[in-house]
Parts: sequence; structure tokens; C-alpha cells
Amino acid sequence: MPGMNLTRDEARERARLLAVDSYDIQLDLTTSEETFASTTVVRFGCREPGASTFIDLVAPAVREITLNGRALDPATVFDGTRIRLAELAADNELRVVADCAYMNTGEGLHRFVDPVDGGVYLYTQFEVADARRVYACFEQPDLKATFRFTITAPADWQVVSNSPTPVPEPVRDGVAVWRFAPTPRMSTYITALVAGAYHVVRDEYRRGDTRIPLGVFCRRSLAEHLDADAIFEVTKQGFDYFLDLFDYPYPFAKYDQLFVPEYNAGAMENAGCVTILEDYVFRSKVTDAVYERRAETILHELAHMWFGDLVTMRWWDDLWLNESFATYASVLCQAEATRWRGAWTTFANSMKAWAYRQDQLPSTHPIVADIRDLEDVEVNFDGITYAKGASVLKQLVAWVGRDRFFQGVRHYFKRHEWENTTLRDLLTALEETSGRNLAAWSAEWLETAGVNTLRPEITTDDAGVITAFAVLQEAPEQYPTLRSHRIGIGLYERTGSGLVRTGRVELDIAGARTEVPELVGRRRPDLVLLNDDDLSYAKIRLDERSLATLQESIADFTDSLPRALCWLAAWDMTRDAEMAARDFLELVISGIGKEADIGLVQTLQRQVRSALDFYVAPEYREVAQRRWAEAAYGFLIAAEPGSDHQLAWARTFAGAASEDDHLDLLRGLLDGTTTIEGLTVDTDLRWTLLHRLVATGRAGEPEIDAELDRDNTAAGQRHAAGCRAARPTEQAKAEAWASTVESADLPNAVQAAVISGFMQSNQRELLAPYVDRYFAAIKDVWATRTNEIAQQIVIGLYPSLLTEQATLDRTDEFLRDPEVPPALRRLVLEGRDGVARALRAQERDRAR
Repeated sequence: MPGMNLTRDEARERARLLAVDSYDIQLDLTTSEETFASTTVVRFGCREPGASTFIDLVAPAVREITLNGRALDPATVFDGTRIRLAELAADNELRVVADCAYMNTGEGLHRFVDPVDGGVYLYTQFEVADARRVYACFEQPDLKATFRFTITAPADWQVVSNSPTPVPEPVRDGVAVWRFAPTPRMSTYITALVAGAYHVVRDEYRRGDTRIPLGVFCRRSLAEHLDADAIFEVTKQGFDYFLDLFDYPYPFAKYDQLFVPEYNAGAMENAGCVTILEDYVFRSKVTDAVYERRAETILHELAHMWFGDLVTMRWWDDLWLNESFATYASVLCQAEATRWRGAWTTFANSMKAWAYRQDQLPSTHPIVADIRDLEDVEVNFDGITYAKGASVLKQLVAWVGRDRFFQGVRHYFKRHEWENTTLRDLLTALEETSGRNLAAWSAEWLETAGVNTLRPEITTDDAGVITAFAVLQEAPEQYPTLRSHRIGIGLYERTGSGLVRTGRVELDIAGARTEVPELVGRRRPDLVLLNDDDLSYAKIRLDERSLATLQESIADFTDSLPRALCWLAAWDMTRDAEMAARDFLELVISGIGKEADIGLVQTLQRQVRSALDFYVAPEYREVAQRRWAEAAYGFLIAAEPGSDHQLAWARTFAGAASEDDHLDLLRGLLDGTTTIEGLTVDTDLRWTLLHRLVATGRAGEPEIDAELDRDNTAAGQRHAAGCRAARPTEQAKAEAWASTVESADLPNAVQAAVISGFMQSNQRELLAPYVDRYFAAIKDVWATRTNEIAQQIVIGLYPSLLTEQATLDRTDEFLRDPEVPPALRRLVLEGRDGVARALRAQERDRAR
């Protein structure tokens, strides 16, 4: 990625020098299938006339550059990523005419052709810094401006941007122009254009005098699967909730949500023009956990319209605040305004698990990260930025009080509307409304890295009465901060109706040891749960008696949140080599059958899969795999016909099957000779079954081709590519490697499928020859591919399945190279940590 970086210091200097007024951007999408014409006129002021600066542009050809009526030679001033601008006036007008390139990487202006009907679909993805692939701009968040887009495109297309779509004007046969009104002042990274043969459903949000036009878009070939009413329902619930909570009108003129193909992220908060991963248009049956996840995504992006778009971070140091607030607000809205009232349970079991995992990597960082340049931020969309930050905000709300917290947020919106801010601006508003000084809280929670572990220390007399109770706090050696926590301590007893909370205390703890005199004199309960109700951000451990209760009765909790916290503690103990992986497997098998929460069930299924792949000692892996497959089959047969649990167990069984009898069952389900009452073997489930059969050598190219004939869609082509890469042959691995590492032709989504197919846990011997090839290739990959594509390769092809000392040694050899870029070094270090953790867990499992 040569020349693509921008440092924080460069951005600060440019912001000090310039004030940007407006952009007029003309794009002609009819010129060719490889490039489009881009003309930008930007008007800006310079606080130091005579000074020099640069504007950003990534384009294969620049035809004209005119600054204040003076023509500049593109060959002299354009280096491929920047245009040098010298002798600036106090007021400036710059015109840039270029041919920009369509992308197939999910960055810039992505172009996709639907294999079903030949329809062309375009969408932009600009975060972090890819608006410059579409128009010349000052690509940093704090140089806001207004944007007027004029788009020339085929007349039968839908054309959508941040402003309401105007009536198109005919230009010539089959071609029209759309002249959009100027936007409010915004950052370049939230501008957007979506164009093509999209299907659209329209609605309107109404409340009092408020009218907000709504649109939901998808490809025409997915229209039959688009459940627009359900999407509008969640959207309207979000508007109701956020308009009351924020006490600030919706900032934009309309709200469109566009489900787009080959998308790298879950969604993007483009102002009034939100793009969303089209996998959320469900063409096959999915569980309610997936609907819940889609709803959280919808609400997350809606919250961004205020926090992120109306008020925007000055620089990427505060990316966490954008994402953490949107995550916290979306889960809060889900729990209080939608049918997913257990959203905080899902948050604890998935988002916080992500945060704890990320916070234990060698690349962990404070929530307020030191973002020196764009390469730093590109690898910082992580569990700390989203999930730890949201956890800490939840804790802050509890500390200062919810009413005072949101009163401060409302002041923040009104005081800084259409501006750029820093964390200090928000803390100032919260200090004013809460009366608290937040400097110490910020220093302790936002400016230090690592996660604390809390353990109970309980002493009882012969009658089982507690004589002493303390909470012990630990911190990792590298990040020794012991923090202040507000926690609940729950006391749970076995009863005829289940594992029930019979007592609770709430207190502040600090330092290495905090005595809890309130519990002295009580009879010791069956289970003591620290951080009950999930108030703080900390790993928890259980005392010996509580752990025994957990192992016998984890499914008997009458409430889902403490159950989720205990499951999370067990998984964390497994990852930390405090619980043998096979003991975790047995715990799951003993308790998951009674688990009603489908989100928890699917999380546990994924965790068992990881335990089998990485944490079970290799000599016991085959037996454990068989144990899990047999259990999964039993749960599948026992599940209510047609239920979410049945579907989840069908997919899990397919992934676990390895013995002939199990694989025969998969084959029967696929060809229809075997049926299970209530289980519909639909399109996506067919691919799941076939993928496992291919990976185990029970199916091959003819079956893949036949399935693709049945489902020659974009999703079908991705599935077929993944299946081909999963074939257990040297040739299949060589072809997959060549198509991803040695060639740059694959679209982002197909490349992701190939990488996933390549890395099969039952094919370690086929993967071993690629360890040296991986380390020989990734520096060049990092230097020559776009960021998204490079990250896919570096993360996805790291030899994580080869959990042996030789993998660590080869990684260390690579990391000794001083020329490894910092962002690449971070990703490889994270991969190494996974192997080292797996080796420790395998030793614990071996000693079981």
C-alpha cells in the first residue's frame, strides 16, 4: 500500500491550514466497465495565503488539475495518491478531472455483476480513507464540507446518495443525470453513492409533525427474500427510541438502508444512506439469533446518525467513542424497545467475550488508542474499540446515573452539532450534568490496557456459615492496573424451580483485596457469582463449590444473564488453561440441551468447535470430535421439529461429522434419501452439508458443479469456491493458494470463501507446506494489496491450525525482521498468540 498512508501530524497541519467549504462532484458511470469519469470542484480557504498543501486522490489517470484558474501539470503534481497544491490563496477553487477505477475489493466504488440476471450494482465504502478513490478530497474527518453530487448513469437504475434522490433528467437514449441537493456539513468518509438495478421498498416514519422517508434496497434477484416490513419495524422502533433519548431531531432528510453485495463489514453509517451486508437478506432459514444480530446492526447504524455523523470525531483516536456509543445505544434500544428483551444477555455472551479475547492479545491497547496514521486505524476495528468501549460506557452510565448521562449527551449534540470533537468534549458535558470529575475514571478505564480478573475468597465455619468474604483482583503482569469496579455479588441456591438468586449485594471494589462484610454471617450458597448483572468489565472466576454447582446445574439458572456469565467464565477458563478443554466439552454437553436461548446455544456450539480445533490435546482430538458429533446428533434428533434449535444442531452436526455413519447421514440429507421431521434442507443448508462431505473426501468436483447448477447465484458461487478450496488434495490447496496469494483477481467475498475453505482443521498435513510460503509472501501482499484484501490474507492464512512450537519459531523468525510494517506486525503477533494459547490449553487438557 505505498503512498496510501496519512499521519496524524499531517492531518493536524492540514486542518490548521485549511477550512473547506464545499465539493461539487460529477461522476459519469457510463464510460466503461473498468473506470468512471470523476470531476471534482472543491472550494476551500487557506489561513496562510502562499502556503502549500495536498489533496488526496487515487486514480489511474488524471486529465486536468486547475487551481484558481491556473492549470497544473498532472505529471508534475500528482504522485498517484496526492496532488500537491502550492501558492494557495485565501479563497481557493480547485478543479480535478480524473478517471477513477471501479473496485472488486469492497473499497471505494465497488462494482458487482449479478450472475443471475446480469444486473450491475455499485456501492461506495469510504471508511477509513477511500473517498479519494472516487473523488479528489481532503481525506480526514475534521475537514467537513457540504457535498453536491451529480451522477450520470443508466436511466433505469436506482441512484441513491446522502441527499434525497432527485427526479432524473434524460441525457440521451437510456442515460439520465441525477442532480442531488447539497448535503449538510459532513466528513468525507460518510458520503455515499449506491447505484444500479436495485429493488426498492419505500415507507415513511411518522410521529407528530415528523416525517422521514424510508427506503430498503436489495438486488433484484434477492427481492423475493427481502422482509422489508420487519426491517422497517425495527427501524421505526429505533427512531421512536432515539428521538426521545437524544432529544434532537433526526439530522438528515431521509433514511435509506441498502443491502449490498460483497460487503466487507456488517454495515456502514453513511449519512442517510446506510449500506448493509446483504447476507442479512435471508434466502434460507436462519435462527432468531441472526434476526437479533441484524436488528442490532440496524439500530447501531441508526444511532450513528447522531453520534458519528452529526457530531464526528476529530481524528481516528476517538473511533472507539463512535463505535462504542453506537453499540451501547443499540443494545439499550433492543432491550427496551424491541422484542429482543434479552439483548444484554447476548451482549455479555458475544460482544464482551470478543472484548476479553481482544484485550488479552499482545496487541491490546487502551480504549483511547494512539492512532498515529491510517494504517494504525485500519487494524483497530476490534473488540476493544467496539465491545470493551461499550462495556465501559455501560459502567459509566451506572456510575453517573442514566438520566444525567443522557442529559450530558443531549447537551453534547446541541453544543457540537455538525462539528468535530474529542473525548474531552463529551466528558466535559457529562461532568456538567453529573457533577462528577471524570478525569480519574478516564485515566483508569480509557487510558490503560488489559482486563482484570476477579475471584472470591470465602471462609466458612463447620456449619457452612460465611465467616469472611473478600473479592480478589488480579491484573496481567504487562498491564498491572487494578481498577475500581462497581459490581454485584449474587448468591444462588438450588431449588425445586431451578438455580435461583436468593441474595445480592452491590458494592465498589478497588485494589488487590476488598472485604465484603455484608456477606459475613450468611449461609454459604450453592453458587456465588461475582459481577452479577454484568455491571463491570472484568473476567470472573468461581470458587470450588460454585464451580461444582456450575458443572452439575448450569442449565438450571432461571434467568438467562447469570447463566450467560457462567458460560462465559467457563469458556474463559478454558482459553486460559484453567479448565481442560474436554471438561468444557462435557460441561456444554451436560447443559446445552436445556438451554432455551438460541443465541447462547449457537455461541456455545462455536466455542466447542474452537476447543476441538485448538485446545484439546491432539492425541485426544479424534475421540473428543466423535463425542461431540454424537452429542450433536442426539440434540438434533431431540429438537422440536422445525425449531431454531433443530436448525442450529443440523449445522453443528454437519460441521462435526467425520465418521462414516455420520457422513452417510449427511449424504442422505443432501440427496433426499434421509429426512428428519421438520428439517428443511434448503439452499444454504445444502451447501453446509456438501462442504463437509467435500472436506472429508466424500464428495468432489462433480457434486460441487451439480450444486452450483442448482444455485448459480452470487452466494452459490462463493459456496462453490469455498468447497473447491476445501477438497483434501494437494492440487486443491495449490489452486486455492495461487488464486488468493499469487493472483489479485478474486473479488473480496470470493477470496474470503476460498481462504475459509483452504483452512480445514482435518487437513493439517496438507497445510504444513504452506507455513514457509506464508511468511515469504505476506510482506509483498501487505505492500501491494488494498488494506481489506491484505488483512483477509494475513489473518485468514496464518497457520493457526498448526499448533506446534515450530509455528511459533517460524513466526518469531519473521518478526525479527525490522522492516515488517507495524500494522502487519500486529496481525502476525495476534496469530502467534493464538498458537501459544492453544499449546498452553493442550497441556492443561493433557494433564486432565
